[in-house]
Amino acid sequence: MDAHTKEILDLLDEHYGTEYICYLNHENAWQLLISTILSAQCTDARVNIVTKELFVKYPSVQAFAEADLEELEQDIRPTGFYHNKAKNIIACCRDLVDKFGGEVPSSLEDLTSLAGVGRKTANVIRGNIYHEPSVVVDTHVKRISKKLGLTKEDDPVKVEMELMEVLPKDHWILYNIQIITLGRQICKAPTPKCSECFLTAQCKAYQEKGRQEEK
Repeated sequence: MDAHTKEILDLLDEHYGTEYICYLNHENAWQLLISTILSAQCTDARVNIVTKELFVKYPSVQAFAEADLEELEQDIRPTGFYHNKAKNIIACCRDLVDKFGGEVPSSLEDLTSLAGVGRKTANVIRGNIYHEPSVVVDTHVKRISKKLGLTKEDDPVKVEMELMEVLPKDHWILYNIQIITLGRQICKAPTPKCSECFLTAQCKAYQEKGRQEEK
């Protein structure tokens, strides 16, 4: 790990601590899986409001596998893209029942074989449920990692691979949690609060902006 990366991680640890936090409410692996599918293009807070009643109505993987499509669509409507999400959740849960005995698998290959589950969702499960170090690349992580100069890539899979190279393994999950917090509170798109940020000295985008303004 180079000095630039160490400075960033030390400051993130100092400001946000090193506790593992999952912003999606869940009691087990399948609930987190469904919550993560629902969280695409939707806030975690809204997902948590929806799943509070959803997981009472559908108390098991089997219940979701047997759900009526149109009814489930209405149940999850507030999360957006509900046609696609409902279809994926039913197909995903059917696969969990048929192929994995109703249990959520732990390998990246098995997880990404499920409907509606990409690398990001798979890594959320691997990190939070199975404590397998994983780098979860969401919009905050991609955008802010580029600003900090930790990656130059745009493709999420390439960003994930680059971050796995530059970040120590014990920070893979933690970095995601910390950067999401930073992205929600300070480094917002499209109007970051740079005057409140503790990473301006390490931020390549901020330094570049300063140089442009001097010219």
